[in-house]
Amino acid sequence: MAKSRTLNIQDSPITVIQQNETDFISLTDIAKHKDSKHTDTIIQNWMRNRNTIELLGFWESIYNPDFNPIEFEGFRNKAGLNSFVMTPKRWIEKTNAIGIISKAGRYGGTFAHKDIALEFASWISIEFKLYVIKEFQRLKDEENDRLKLEWNLQRTLAKVNYQIHTDAIKESLIPNEITKLQASFVYANEADLLNVALFGITAKEWRELNPDKKGNIRDAATLEQLVVLSNMESINALLIQQGLSQGERLLQLNKVAITQMKSLLESKVIKKLKE
Repeated sequence: MAKSRTLNIQDSPITVIQQNETDFISLTDIAKHKDSKHTDTIIQNWMRNRNTIELLGFWESIYNPDFNPIEFEGFRNKAGLNSFVMTPKRWIEKTNAIGIISKAGRYGGTFAHKDIALEFASWISIEFKLYVIKEFQRLKDEENDRLKLEWNLQRTLAKVNYQIHTDAIKESLIPNEITKLQASFVYANEADLLNVALFGITAKEWRELNPDKKGNIRDAATLEQLVVLSNMESINALLIQQGLSQGERLLQLNKVAITQMKSLLESKVIKKLKE
């Protein structure tokens, strides 16, 4: 399901969805600013213009390797004539366009890449376009700030606990004068101990279950899981120093993971960070 956010512009809610990590702004919502009862007609009238067809075609030529230039040229030659009719669905089907999306259903409508949507907003009203740009930029700034906050939290927690964890492993688990290969094997084993305690599977098992996902099991973790994982590294270091076996530590760490996850999922601080 596409992620949805809302821009509030002059009492007009404008929906923004993200598909394939790209923002698409609702043309239907922008059209409502002009006439809430005839949004489809407004969009179709905009798409009848030669300038609009050229804009859509040139955008697709730049960003879409599967774009059909022959169909585009045909539309371009007819654009502006009284007999010329264009709809989002027809444009998409005939040219393999990706800059415009037509979604059916109650929460559907016509969406366009922000480059295209802003041109449509300009056609509706220059003033309205400026408000859309300002509000869209505010939304992106908020998203970037939240991502930076999460990244900084993850990085800080990792730095604080990494040295504690690795030192404990070196002191308690790694014999003297072993090879780097043996040392790396021990580290990987301990990392998977934490993975199993928190996620229920090893890193290898996660990759086998998620062959299409980028990164690793920890890249896919939630903010709460990363906080617990960082705490578990410190706890594991103490358990190692106490001489507990891996099996004993796994049980202890799993209990910690369950308790802390339950607590964090109800934490108002964590919820605020994710708002």
